Amino acid sequence: MAEPDEIVELHARNEQLGRAPATRAVIDQARGTVMALAPCAGERAWDLPVGVSQHCNIKLRDVPAALVATTKDRMLPEPIQREL
Repeated sequence: MAEPDEIVELHARNEQLGRAPATRAVIDQARGTVMALAPCAGERAWDLPVGVSQHCNIKLRDVPAALVATTKDRMLPEPIQREL
């Protein structure tokens, strides 16, 4: 039988895996947006959100989501705008 800590960890992993496909789609959309706006390779388009996340202390998944939201007439959060 699993220990209580193991059960909590398994629940957290299960939750992460459930979010992964949607998160991956947003990341891919953001990479495509970056590649179209600032012609660059896919790897560089991935490096940009990673760098913004690190410099702004914003969760990595939130940076691509903010970039994709701009396609729906939403403004980028000010820290991300400043970093870009």
